[in-house]
Amino acid sequence: MEPSTEYAAFEKKVKKTIYLDNLSPLVTEAVLQTAFNQFGTVKNVQFIPTHFASSGVYAALVEMQSVRQADEIVREMDDSPFMISGMPRPVRAQKAQIEMFDDRPKKRQRKIVCRWVDPSHANFEVAKKIKNLTKKHAAEASFLLEVNANLKCTRFLNFGLTEYP
Repeated sequence: MEPSTEYAAFEKKVKKTIYLDNLSPLVTEAVLQTAFNQFGTVKNVQFIPTHFASSGVYAALVEMQSVRQADEIVREMDDSPFMISGMPRPVRAQKAQIEMFDDRPKKRQRKIVCRWVDPSHANFEVAKKIKNLTKKHAAEASFLLEVNANLKCTRFLNFGLTEYP
C-alpha cells in the first residue's frame, strides 16, 4: 500500500475510534463490546497502558463501524455517566488522537538527498549561510554546556565538598 493511502486509511480509523478512560481492571474486551454494541458495531478493542495503571485506572481504544457511531458514544457519555457492568466508577470517553496509537504509519516518506553545490549555483550562498549558522549554533551550545558544567562544579564546591564527582 502506498504511504499516503496507508496514512489516509489510518486517519479514517482514528476518526472512528474513541478513547475510554477510568476503566476498572475487571473490564474485559467482551464487556466493552457488549456495552458499546448498543450504539453500533464494535470493530476492535485495544487496551492501552496509562500512567495510573498501578492505581487501578485503565484505558482502551474502541474502534466503531462508523464515525457517526463514535460521535454518538462521546456525546452520550458527555451528557450522562456511563457505568460498564455496574462497575463503581463512571467511564470517560473522548475522540481518539493520532498519538494514542502505537501502530501508526509514517505520515509521508521523505528522502533526504545530499549533494555538492557548485559555487556558481543560485543556492550556493544560501547553503553557505546555513553552514555558517550551524557552526555558530554548535559553538554556542558547546559554550553553554561548559558554563553549565562549571556552574554545577562551583555550587558543589561551595557546599564544602572537596571533589566533584
